[in-house]
Amino acid sequence: MDKNAALKVVNPVLAILTLNQPFSALLSGVTGWDFFEGLHVLGGALLVCVAAVHLMLNWRWVTTNLLKKRKKQEA
Repeated sequence: MDKNAALKVVNPVLAILTLNQPFSALLSGVTGWDFFEGLHVLGGALLVCVAAVHLMLNWRWVTTNLLKKRKKQEA
């Protein structure tokens, strides 16, 4: 699977997991602890993992656009 195909899968999953966090927090008072833990705590762990994959897939963009500017400012 090439990088663009992987990003087409990772980006929507990342968006869904990001939206899951505030909505599950809002529902914490209405739902039981087990349901909240499944949505919020495990969803947060998945969010961190998918965000790390997203960052790895976009690392070249990060180095090109963000890290080189810092090197120029330091010189």
